[in-house]
This record gives sequence, structure tokens and C-alpha cells, in this order.
Amino acid sequence: MLHNVNLPWPCLTVDILPDNLGNERRTYPASVYVTTATQASRNKDNNLITMKLSSLAKTLVKDDDDEDDEENEDDEDVDPIMDSELIPLKDTTNRIRVSPHASQTGEYLTATMSESGEALIFDLSSQFKAFDTPGFIIPKSAKRPIHTIRNHGNVEGYGLDWSPLINTGALLTGDLSGRIHLTTRTTSSWVTDKTPFFASQSSIEDIQWSTSESTVFSTAGCDGYVRIWDTRSKKHKPALSTLASKSDVNVISWCDKISHLLASGHDDGSWSVWDLRNFSANQTPSPVANYDFHKSPITSISFNPLDESIIAVSSEDNTVTLWDLAVEADDEEISNQRKESKELNDIPPQLLFVHWQKEVKDVRWHKQIPGCLVSTGGDGLNIWKTISV
Repeated sequence: MLHNVNLPWPCLTVDILPDNLGNERRTYPASVYVTTATQASRNKDNNLITMKLSSLAKTLVKDDDDEDDEENEDDEDVDPIMDSELIPLKDTTNRIRVSPHASQTGEYLTATMSESGEALIFDLSSQFKAFDTPGFIIPKSAKRPIHTIRNHGNVEGYGLDWSPLINTGALLTGDLSGRIHLTTRTTSSWVTDKTPFFASQSSIEDIQWSTSESTVFSTAGCDGYVRIWDTRSKKHKPALSTLASKSDVNVISWCDKISHLLASGHDDGSWSVWDLRNFSANQTPSPVANYDFHKSPITSISFNPLDESIIAVSSEDNTVTLWDLAVEADDEEISNQRKESKELNDIPPQLLFVHWQKEVKDVRWHKQIPGCLVSTGGDGLNIWKTISV
């Protein structure tokens, strides 16, 4: 499946809204709810865009020998449908993330990290309801943030992540000065810790909560370090850290299914997978996997939430690559192919698929549609699924 959504302005970030249409959805046409935010040439033209993309048919060229199937024919003939709702923004959004608890709680808590240094929290439940409820009018209050985090001052940032384990809402935000703030919700309001977590003045490029420990998170820094933190630390210092790259660490991803695995993507085009059990204060660990296939900076990295061996990696070389870490490098068939083709020697056997997208910035897996991804780049959004995953 491959569908492209053209947008009025480029978007640096995208995320998927969980829905109530069921899990393990493999039939077509498909429906996807997404949210993104723009990088307009004038700040006043920026918007947070929420979309329902439905009637997404599969891309399939039939063989003449295939028997006609009326249901499949209907799927192919249907036209895609896009419904959208806009919320005006004052600034470019560097990153947007939706709470993973949205479909369970009914609150579609969505946070944006803006160029101005403000982090905004919206509840997109009214927008979500409007897509499926004819005649529903979105109240004006739903087009304003329910909370604004101003603790970063006017220092912009990229680090942003919701806790997958704290369903009341726990948000981490990081900025270019190396400071990380934790914002949580009480029964009546949102509260941001005044004391930031801090290790160095290098920019916090990405933040990921642990998928198994509710007080643990990791950060990626411009100083090349991946750090592991505990929110219970009174010193607000990292518990562990390792030099992951001689260049900036741009992005990280914590594995949903194997909680001791963490992937990092670097500015030199390389990316690595780390076993956190090897992290210690006394020695520098080696990655359990490392690839330098991309020659341009890595812009996004993400473990497949439904298959711990599959990773999606986007790069400034205008590609998103899919990798299967379960593939053995010394497989006999692969070895024979490499002997016959010199070109294959430059391609790691774990590389599954290459998807081209201009200026791709962010890629996200759909947790309810196996193998489906949404990526954003200079040509808008791509919603796609390969035969490889």
C-alpha cells in the first residue's frame, strides 16, 4: 500500500492517533488517523493538522491468470478519502507526539515542541469525534491548548515523549541547552518540575521513556551520548551514560517487546542497537548491532511495536529503510548471492526494503495495522506498507 498526502507546508514531524477500529487489521481498504504540524514560511500560517485517512486501498497489479474477486475489485476502485481539522499555531513545530493511552482514556492528549521553546498540550478528542460523528461541531475551547509548558524559556527543543506506562499523563520535554523537564498531571492541573534534569549543555535531540520501568527514560544528545535517567533521582543527573557516536545522536527508540534494547541514530549516517544490560559506570559498552549503510544524518528511528526484530530508519539521503535484525549474516544462500554480485557486498543482509521520500524527517509505525508506516517529508505524508513486513 502506498498513498501520498500533499500538504500546504512541509512538516517536520508526524504521529498516529490510536483508534477503536481493532488491532491486527490486515484487510483493505484501511483507515488511519494521524496528526502533524507545519513548518510554514510565515509563523502565522502554521497549523496543527489532524486527519482521518480512509478508503486506503492496496496497491496491486493483478496477473492475468488471477481469478477475479468482486471484493478485491471494489477495494481497488475505491477513492481515498481525507478529512482534516486545523488548529492555528504561532510557531513551527519541531516534534509532535500523541499519548499512547488515548483510545483507552478517551483523551487524545497531544503534545507539540515548538520552535519558540514552548511545549503545548492539546486534547484532540473533539477532532477525533468529529471525523466519525456527522454534524458534530468542535467547540472553540478544543482548538486551544489545555496547558502550555514555558519552563524552557525561549530555548527551542526537539525532545518530547509521553510515558507509555503512566496513563494519567507524564510528559518529558528537552531543549537545546541540555535541560529536560518532567510535566505530570494532578487531579486539577498540570505541574512541571522546576528543577530540570541536566548532564551537559549539549542539545537534547530526542527522549524516550522506558517501555517497562515507569520512572526510567533515555536521552540522545549532540555530544554523542546516550544517557539513562531515573525520575526519582534527587540530583537530577543520569544514572548511566555511554558515548554512542563521535557525531550527534539525533534519535533513539526503545524496543516495546524487549525492554533492554535501545536503538540510536547518528548524524554521521550510522545507527546502532544497544543492550542496556551492558551499560555500567565502569566500562563503555559495544553495540550489539551497528550499520553505516546511510551516508547522511539519521532523522528518525523506530522499533516495530509488533515485531522486535524490525526497525525503520529514515535519513537525509531521502530514504526510509526497513531492517530485520533476525537475519543471519552468514546465511548460505546470501553468501552465494554475494559471490555472484559485487553490488550485493555493499548491502547488509539485514536490509529488507528501501522507501524513497524527499527530505524525510519522521517515521512512525501503526500499532494496530501490522507493517503500516506513516512518514513525513518535503512532499507531504506517505502512508505505506510493504510485502516485507
